[in-house]
Amino acid sequence: MPTPYEAPGPVLIEKLARHLKENVEGVVPPRWAPYAKTGSHVSRPPQNPEWWFTRCASILRKIYLKGPIGVQHLRSEYGGRIDRGMRPEHARRSGGSIIRKAIQQLEAAGLVEPSRNRGRVVTGEGRRLLDRLSTETKRSLEKKLPELKKY
Repeated sequence: MPTPYEAPGPVLIEKLARHLKENVEGVVPPRWAPYAKTGSHVSRPPQNPEWWFTRCASILRKIYLKGPIGVQHLRSEYGGRIDRGMRPEHARRSGGSIIRKAIQQLEAAGLVEPSRNRGRVVTGEGRRLLDRLSTETKRSLEKKLPELKKY
């Protein structure tokens, strides 16, 4: 059975975001989501109106792959390079509020749980969800591209 390690990330995140939007009531964008930048390294808010569900899906996948993982490590994962004019660019972490709120919503939905002062891990329900969606994703890609069956 394929896991999120074998499924292509962008396709899996898109499918997981759609599932979170349609089936999980606990994951809802906050009122400030349309106006928020994702970090100090970006100049504008996200252009996709459904970006909150994509970010929650991405965070859930990262917790599955790298968990137990904390907010500070996730901030580094979603960070980028800040343009400082003529001076050299430097790395910046992303905003923590978005990540904290997304993790709180995923916890309330029962997909993520804290792990004794070490960050968050995916629950059994979250693991089943990601494994099921990974299997569906891999099978649908194998129908389009039969040469992927050997992987």
